[in-house]
Amino acid sequence: MQTRDLTLLTDLYQLTMMNGYRRNGKDRDVAVFDLFFRRNNVITYSVAAGLEQAIEYIRGIRFTEKDLAYLRSLGLFDESFLSYLRDFRFTGDVYAVPEGTLIFPEEPILTVRAPLCEAQFVETALLNIVNHQTLIATKSAKVAYAARGDTVMEFGLRRAQGPDAGVYGARASVIGGCSSTSDVLAGEMFGIPVAGTHAHSWVMNFPSEYEAFLAYAELFPDACLLLVDTYNTLRSGVPNAIKVFDILRKKGHEPKGIRLDSGDLAYLSKRARRMLDDAGYPEAIICASGDLDEYLIASLKSQGAKIDLWGVGTKLITSADMPALGGVYKLSALYPAEGGEIPKIKLSDNSDKITNPAFKDVYRIYDNKTGKAEADLIVVRGEQIDERQPLTVFHPKETWKKTTFTDYRVRPLTVKVIEGGELVCKLPSLADICAYAEAEKESFWDEYKRLDNPHVYKVDLSQKLYDIKNQLISEIRSGNHG
Repeated sequence: MQTRDLTLLTDLYQLTMMNGYRRNGKDRDVAVFDLFFRRNNVITYSVAAGLEQAIEYIRGIRFTEKDLAYLRSLGLFDESFLSYLRDFRFTGDVYAVPEGTLIFPEEPILTVRAPLCEAQFVETALLNIVNHQTLIATKSAKVAYAARGDTVMEFGLRRAQGPDAGVYGARASVIGGCSSTSDVLAGEMFGIPVAGTHAHSWVMNFPSEYEAFLAYAELFPDACLLLVDTYNTLRSGVPNAIKVFDILRKKGHEPKGIRLDSGDLAYLSKRARRMLDDAGYPEAIICASGDLDEYLIASLKSQGAKIDLWGVGTKLITSADMPALGGVYKLSALYPAEGGEIPKIKLSDNSDKITNPAFKDVYRIYDNKTGKAEADLIVVRGEQIDERQPLTVFHPKETWKKTTFTDYRVRPLTVKVIEGGELVCKLPSLADICAYAEAEKESFWDEYKRLDNPHVYKVDLSQKLYDIKNQLISEIRSGNHG
């Protein structure tokens, strides 16, 4: 992991609340917060990402003298609070689903159990880190799903909303399903394969397209992939590429292929494929780019486009159709210093915004015959499921909708990653995360992953959690809850 000082990457109100908690004697209480996302019309599932950077942030929290001087200059905090911050460290526990896990609305991606001030303080940065990478990993998964096994490259750096969005977006894209990135810094930092050829400006800087192609081929004879749409794809681009390929072959090299970046990609790819085949290059690939997303890729596939490799930039790195995951960080339980446990709930007139209380865990239920995931069950932490007994789950709102599993197995999704402020698990390599993410996607039926009108995956509450939630709702609405 690479350490960055993100201590002041927070909203001011986290610090003002911490100061208030101390003034009111609540800093010795322990709190449980859940980070999750709510259901929306675009993202019905997500691919968890960003955990490694979240851990890096938590373990690196240190207020420097420069930080304290800045906070002092705001005129909001007394010296007692600034002295407290000088020695501030995260000493709590963190539970999370592994990166690459498919997750669904209301399920905790990450849970923090820590002294109240600590648990409160980390909210903003955790949301920033996990929201962004999970959003981009999810978009990448949808793009990769549309490509149906074809290779997808991420090259949106120039269109990303800042350097961090480009670098960490590239990491998330690979977790979601991309094979490589154009971002060299991301390649160095995370060991991601880097890919790229040349731009239109390369072609325009030579007297002719043919000379530009020839010069590039001489530089990279074993990695020659030529951009053929600078002037006229079919009349000059592909014919000139073939001429250069002939020269390469005579010298004992085989070309990689061509790239199309504009025009009617279905039509052009079919014509280009025929031209390459007729010239004796059936193995030469056709790469396509140019404002692609999962829907355009799916459309091109349905039209029989002869495209082997997809380069996706702007609409992937910015998640153009949904630029924010909408993840939230909500208090779910409080352990006062004097003892006891108090489950906490946030109410709303919008039922989708009512939170699930208590310290929780999530089980994923698999059908033993198919091996496929069938439902998730959110439970009170410590609840056990006896796989020898039938398991009935019910819709948390429309409770008459029930499903009973008999031949099944369950898997707890969350694992403890930090205990007492210290890392207690081995962080997987990015390659291992990507392999796990692919296995995760394979464990779900296509009906849950399809782009249009996906089937809604069951995420239910255990009877115990359901009862706690409804009791709290009743108490608060009757005025009997503090």
